[in-house]
Amino acid sequence: MTDSTYQMLAIGLYFAAMIAIGYYAYRQTSDLDDYMLGGRKLHPGVAALSAGASDMSGWLLLGVPGAIYAAGLGESWIVIGLVIGAYLNWRFVAPRLRAYTQIANNSITVPSFFENRLRDHSHVLRIAAGVIILVFFTFYVSSGMVAGGVFFETTFGSSYLFGMLLVAGVTLSYTLFGGFLGATLTDVAQGLLMLATLIAVPVVTIIAVGGPGEVVNAIQAADTAHNLADPGDEIHRTSLFYGGSVMAVLSAAAWGLGYFGQPHIIVRFMALRSPADAKAGRRIGISWMVLSSLGAIATGFAGLAYFFDRGETLDNPETVFLQLAQIMFHPFVAGIVLAAVLAAVMSTISSQLIVCSSALVEDIYRAFGKETSATKLVNYGRLGVLTVAVVAIILALNPDGTILDLVGFAWAGFGAAFGPLIILSLFWRRLTSAGAIAGMITGAVVVGIWGQTETLASAMYEIVPGFIACAVVAVAVSLVTTRQNDDIEREFTEMDAAVREPAAVS
Repeated sequence: MTDSTYQMLAIGLYFAAMIAIGYYAYRQTSDLDDYMLGGRKLHPGVAALSAGASDMSGWLLLGVPGAIYAAGLGESWIVIGLVIGAYLNWRFVAPRLRAYTQIANNSITVPSFFENRLRDHSHVLRIAAGVIILVFFTFYVSSGMVAGGVFFETTFGSSYLFGMLLVAGVTLSYTLFGGFLGATLTDVAQGLLMLATLIAVPVVTIIAVGGPGEVVNAIQAADTAHNLADPGDEIHRTSLFYGGSVMAVLSAAAWGLGYFGQPHIIVRFMALRSPADAKAGRRIGISWMVLSSLGAIATGFAGLAYFFDRGETLDNPETVFLQLAQIMFHPFVAGIVLAAVLAAVMSTISSQLIVCSSALVEDIYRAFGKETSATKLVNYGRLGVLTVAVVAIILALNPDGTILDLVGFAWAGFGAAFGPLIILSLFWRRLTSAGAIAGMITGAVVVGIWGQTETLASAMYEIVPGFIACAVVAVAVSLVTTRQNDDIEREFTEMDAAVREPAAVS
């Protein structure tokens, strides 16, 4: 068999495994709580790996190694910020959100939690949050499908349309029927696959170069050659601080702020079995993130050393992971490594499809008082997944930069619009629905204006001013509109007690 045949066989087996997991999840799903939140029965290890895989998309396997290969360790500040943000999210948000969402009328989505927590009887907050989720994530899902199409086009020479539809079809199949549980269990498999490949590729490459010492020597030699050839563009790839201003470092690390407001990540906290599970989830999830991130950084450095020793330079640094996999391993094993790239993309798509479905059914449809049977609600949820997927596929038929650019903007938008509200909801009794609405709109608007103004965007990542603006406005408006509400006080106290004594909430 040819190399490409071996690789396609490995990817075909991966696709079959994902569909099988989706079918298993389908058999475990009976009502809307199961379909949207897995019945709140998620093991901490499952929740942790799922959150990591759905967050760390293809950029972890392609973007990070490519950035390290091209510019060095200074590019790792985004990764450092994300790890810190994820730790703080698991440490402070996860246990309280798990307890509070159940206490606040068993809220199964972020918008419904805002409404129930703040007693917003107008439904404005819930619907507005649902619409924001729906719009941004539809484009986010589309960008993932574009990535799948480009992957097959560049790796196997197939048509972009074939690759895009194949990735969309397989992801849709296990998400449509398996729901949240299907997306979560496939995320676990995908997360383990990503971790295994991010360890195997750099380890084997470092051995091929001659060991860690030879890798360091080759990197220093590459830096010297670059600096002699272009003195005006001096580079020191092994320095964490070289060439970056304090503002640039803070801006990159500020990506970690986005974690507090990402619906497809924090929904995993809501699905835990109990608040106590957050501790184990934090340890597993952060361990996965640290190991995967170190593997991605090592891949960039090992690839630079390998290709420099052979007098070669990659035209596209982001292909370093893929190039090394195909050089170092048997074609079938290389196919498994290639499947890890698809896993990174598909895990994000599936998680976002479920969040979009919940926005349509739970946050918009049911906000208007529409009640129906559990079976119909699950079917409506599946219809929501299908609808969003079809729209995303249509957008992906004609890919352009604007769709892909929305990925970074959506991360900042969700982080700034929802992040401060999540934190204030969990730690400040006096937040009001008026304050939340004003803060959410302010955060989103500041991100939009800042991100589209070149001088501002180049100075600081837009999530920082957006996050601060949302928090300040939410607090200020809440102080003006606050009213005593005994039910809110009682629930907050109950949540606080449940976190201190986790057994109080099952």
